Amino acid sequence: MINITFPDGSVRQFAEGTTGLQIAESISSRLAQEVLSIGVNGETWDLSRPIYSDASIKLYKWDDEEGKHAYWHSSAHLMAEALQELYPGIKFGIGPAIENGFYYDVDPGEAVIKEADLQAIENKMTELAARKEAIVRTDISKADALKLFGDKGDEYKTELISDLADGTITLYSQGNFTDLCRGPHLAHTGEIKAIKMLSVAGAYWRGDEKRKMMTRIYGISFPKRKMLDEYLVLLEEAKKRDHRKIGKELELFMFSETVGKGLPMWLPKGTALRLRLEDFLKRIQRKYEYQQVMTPHIGNKLLYVTSGHYAKYGKDSFQPIHTPEEGEEYLLKPMNCPHHCEIYKHKPRSYKDLPVRLAEFGTVYRYEQSGELHGLTRVRSFTQDDAHIFCRPDQVKTEFLKVMDIISIIFKALEFTKVEVQISLRDPNNKEKYIGSDENWEKAEQSIVEACQEKGLDAKVELGEAAFYGPKLDFMVRDAIGRKWQLGTIQVDYNLPERFELEYTGEDNQKHRPVMIHRAPFGSMERFVAVLIEHTAGKFPLWLTPEQAVILPISEKFNDYAREIAKSLDAQDIRVTVDDRNEKIGRKIRDNELKRIPYMLIVGEKEAENGEVSVRKQGDGDKGTMKVDAFAEMVNNEVNATMKEAMNF
Repeated sequence: MINITFPDGSVRQFAEGTTGLQIAESISSRLAQEVLSIGVNGETWDLSRPIYSDASIKLYKWDDEEGKHAYWHSSAHLMAEALQELYPGIKFGIGPAIENGFYYDVDPGEAVIKEADLQAIENKMTELAARKEAIVRTDISKADALKLFGDKGDEYKTELISDLADGTITLYSQGNFTDLCRGPHLAHTGEIKAIKMLSVAGAYWRGDEKRKMMTRIYGISFPKRKMLDEYLVLLEEAKKRDHRKIGKELELFMFSETVGKGLPMWLPKGTALRLRLEDFLKRIQRKYEYQQVMTPHIGNKLLYVTSGHYAKYGKDSFQPIHTPEEGEEYLLKPMNCPHHCEIYKHKPRSYKDLPVRLAEFGTVYRYEQSGELHGLTRVRSFTQDDAHIFCRPDQVKTEFLKVMDIISIIFKALEFTKVEVQISLRDPNNKEKYIGSDENWEKAEQSIVEACQEKGLDAKVELGEAAFYGPKLDFMVRDAIGRKWQLGTIQVDYNLPERFELEYTGEDNQKHRPVMIHRAPFGSMERFVAVLIEHTAGKFPLWLTPEQAVILPISEKFNDYAREIAKSLDAQDIRVTVDDRNEKIGRKIRDNELKRIPYMLIVGEKEAENGEVSVRKQGDGDKGTMKVDAFAEMVNNEVNATMKEAMNF
């Protein structure tokens, strides 16, 4: 008999070789129908895989990420089986589950798979799913795996197998399809009910631009048709909210092939929005005693050799910039951290001086493959709302709490109400991967855990997900239509203080290494604005929007009055424009509704006589007439109330 420990701490005995499905059946038949995979000692397994020793388990259903992963991973294999039948001789790369759905990278040879072919693939998948084929896991030696896929002429799989250690290789089979895979998977294909093929794209093999361009086919599946229908509605809404589309409509940013791929340029309205975000964070940072710094966009190669970034970015991403001086090389800045280390180092520091908090909106440059570029979310030039806190080990927890306060203020002001937190810790069984003493790691990890507890955050803990230089805390938000985005991050770093030989003099008059904390509440200005656009559908909060009001004269003879109002409102810090086109008022109202400006101020003869404006609010219709000063006061009061609530000033 083996002891099985459940999530609530209770322990039950089962026979050796009991499967996850049998454990679920022992609890209830309903649970057995709903469960999709099982966690065994922190690893996710197939429900059909036998358990031979004592274990802690967790049963995963559709609402669990692990359950969805098994479902979509199995769907990827089902799609591959369908492709194998439809395109004889097709070769397979990788087919993972992703956050929403799955994809498979394939080489169809002479065939071309187009969007028009997706329905046929979908139909074949539905046909195969109806057969309820068992998905069977098999352990296989490296030699046998190489022979199996080598005999099929599948060079992609043999390349993947060559990188694997013998004794770690497993296959999964259903029907006539066999794939190299770690799993986990569903018990059989019949559990895959509602299927939708979504799109076809190109993708380089293993992400290498020098390798073959493969065909990537995306799909999604659900246990119920209703869930799929709801998701497709969501997709349509997401298309409407696409930041690239809205950014163009609202004239926020642009790209130019002449300037270069992945290099965004901010137009006046987008710049106004971005600067307002920056000013907002600067205001918060002043409250928390940050010092603003500015550093160059390039740095001597030796700076990045010291930091370790040259090994990561130098050779593959950017070629060095050579100067007329022999042997002198510079690199475009991929990170702000090394520059800030040098600023910290420019004078002696005492324990009394710590923490030192250095902040910068620093633009950095990283090469991204052309096929990976996507609007503002994936670019080659972006600005980080970067700050680095240099502190003593005993200050880490306090600094974490303060950074969490900053992130909370930002999310509140921007109406991100659904926030998830992940703590990434080191792998306790593989400590040699990390730098820094056990003592410092334990202190830092405990500080993060305690900080989350103090804030009442139900943080997800991931072992082995820490960076090699320290543990971290990541903030994910759900936008208005439920999509998850990673935004803020806080990271502890023992690496750079060591590499740059940073010091402070302690109470004992001895030299000590400071702990370095990286933090970026926005992450990058580009990506954050993209997420904000899609979250709000371009209807930004009143305090942030580039244009708070537009004045619409009903005819040209009231243009002068409209401009007088604009001047008056501008003097009262209201961001306003005048639509003085020779168009009918109905047309002006319709056009400006599309621009998502919060207020429209309509002026005609009556308003001009009384020194008033007729107010229409976006999405809320006519609000009546009021004096110009009264309107300005109303807007400023609304903005001030939002800021006061968010910042607790």
